[in-house]
Amino acid sequence: MKRNFFITTMILVMIIFVGLVNADESKWIAIGELHDWFSSAGCEKETGRRGETRDQLDGMRWPAFYDGKDVKAAKALWIGTTDYADPLSGLTYDYKVVVAGPRKIDEMSAFMPQEFTLKGKIDHPTVLVDGIVASNLGIIETVDEVDGSLDCDRLLYTKVNTATGITVERSVKAFGNEYHNNYFIYDYVFTNSGIYDADGNTHSKTLTGVYFYWQYRFGFDKEASVYGGGILPQNATWGRNTMNHVIGKKGEYGAGYSAPMRAAYSWGGPHSQADYADGIGGVATASDWHLTSVQYAGVATLHADASTSDETNDPMQPANTNYVASDDPITHSNDQFDAAMMNTMYKQFTHAYPDYTVAGHPATTQAEDIISAGIMADKFGDALNGSAGGFSQTIAIGPYTIAPGEDVHIVLAEGVAGLSRKRCIEIGAELEADDISIDDMKALVKTGEDSLLKTLGNAVDNFESDYGIATPPNPPSSFSVRSGGDRIVMKWAQNAESNPNFGGYKIYRALQEVDSTYYLIKKIPAGSIEVDVNDPSLNRFDDMSPVRGFDYYYYIVAYDDGTVDPDGRVLNSSLFYTRTTNAAYLRRQPGKKLDEIRVVPNPYNIRAQKIQFGTGTGKEDRIMFYNIPPFCKITIFSERGDLIKEIIHDDGSGDEAWNSVTRSRQVVVSGVYIAYIEVTEDTDDFKKGDSIYKKIIIVR
Repeated sequence: MKRNFFITTMILVMIIFVGLVNADESKWIAIGELHDWFSSAGCEKETGRRGETRDQLDGMRWPAFYDGKDVKAAKALWIGTTDYADPLSGLTYDYKVVVAGPRKIDEMSAFMPQEFTLKGKIDHPTVLVDGIVASNLGIIETVDEVDGSLDCDRLLYTKVNTATGITVERSVKAFGNEYHNNYFIYDYVFTNSGIYDADGNTHSKTLTGVYFYWQYRFGFDKEASVYGGGILPQNATWGRNTMNHVIGKKGEYGAGYSAPMRAAYSWGGPHSQADYADGIGGVATASDWHLTSVQYAGVATLHADASTSDETNDPMQPANTNYVASDDPITHSNDQFDAAMMNTMYKQFTHAYPDYTVAGHPATTQAEDIISAGIMADKFGDALNGSAGGFSQTIAIGPYTIAPGEDVHIVLAEGVAGLSRKRCIEIGAELEADDISIDDMKALVKTGEDSLLKTLGNAVDNFESDYGIATPPNPPSSFSVRSGGDRIVMKWAQNAESNPNFGGYKIYRALQEVDSTYYLIKKIPAGSIEVDVNDPSLNRFDDMSPVRGFDYYYYIVAYDDGTVDPDGRVLNSSLFYTRTTNAAYLRRQPGKKLDEIRVVPNPYNIRAQKIQFGTGTGKEDRIMFYNIPPFCKITIFSERGDLIKEIIHDDGSGDEAWNSVTRSRQVVVSGVYIAYIEVTEDTDDFKKGDSIYKKIIIVR
């Protein structure tokens, strides 16, 4: 009896534990140059996708085309109110504060998710390479509902009840227009619903002194410190050298923009342990000298209700633009029943960090503090106040009095901008050749600041136009790439041509690496489109220029005639809809005689790997078998007869690749190897069981 009770108890505990683990759902928006993930709890805490990744920097990925470009370390949304008679504890608190992030989210009793839905104006196109699904978009981004009437291309809706009785509705909008695809607009409605627990119990209280507070922890050196290898120390990853600045505080707006700019933004500053150029730009001096750390990230306040009865925009919000040490105790063990801690947290909304003696906006920003301290001149942008975790930018909007049933509307925009990848490569080449100075390079990196402010300005214009920006044409609803013997064939759906402003298609191609540079290989005006003879419902283009042994990646965009954009710019559909993530490559026609089979290169010499089949995982060690039968088995042995690898060739072509690895995925050593090629099916030129031996020499 006791044993059965114990087992039953353990099962219940496990069920509860699994429920807790899976409670925090996440969804991606990934149709533009800025990719990010979002939490069902309404804000994204540090390593919040713990079941998928433990990367310190995860999200706000720009330019999302390339690896290692995440800049988000953590975010927080805190809600605070005063003189709160708490029905959960039975106590009255001078200050009640509940949190979602930066490190903790209590989804059982503090921020309780209710709804979490991603809508798309269109769904993902079907993208295939050699008959296999070859797009990451449909994997990382799950569209729950297609709604062609949306005023944006993606709309993520989150509804969360909180222990204060305030219900948070967050609508995140993303846009495929290439001049508006590196920011998100967050539309918040905070309603005093009175729902304060997971059971739906309610109170009827007028909430006073209500603040809404966001904390942004950015880092700008993921590629430089994690993936670039030694450009900057690991602590740069979590923002040790992050600089935080504010414009537009106290009603002073950025000059030169069509609407008031109230923005807080961050970038990677100089680092005391950098070996080159103070770490500015994250120059990859050990490889090709490209710049790895050029992003500027920030948030702009687009609207904040003056009060619950006055929906006009209050130009004096945010009420506080503060900063906080990212490892400060208030960023860790937040407890909605700890009165002393909540008192300290509430002061963060209203006073300056760290001593809270100055009300409202601090006299200087964290970036200005670094400069005024002379640290910039001494190359120590990571040394202010000795904060091991660096600093996070914060904004607080309020205070509001919110009666039962009343709400507050707040709209923010988050964006990332900076030098393009192309410019990062060009500037690196100029640095390596001594064509520009380090100071010139630093000045170029700093132009990212203006790029970010223009990005946030675009968000302001979009919001104030009621999301009236020009809409690019839709991408093809299907795009297939097929490797052939002498060409790579592309076919795609014709749906984009129903757009009255349709201009044509552009096809881009990259060599060897999916995140390398793509080049325009074909522009197809509307009057020059070739229809597939075998299926007139599809268009077709044959790429005749690929070289055998190399991998190719593609994407296709539809473009308009330039009459939709008010500035006359031609708009393209987002490349992320159709970018292939599997390689296509030339496949030879099958051979006709066994003695015509060739092994290339043979001998294989590691010193010549870069001029053989290029670089990249597996490509340096690639050995090709040419003119082989359409259906055969290639068995590779060591010189003494040990089995190294078996390859089943069944695609009907005359090519097969071996990446010089064993059955256990170990790279083979120097030596002589024997390939035994045996026909597995009868064809016009071969009989099942026909075979031949080929010798391979490998020098490593």
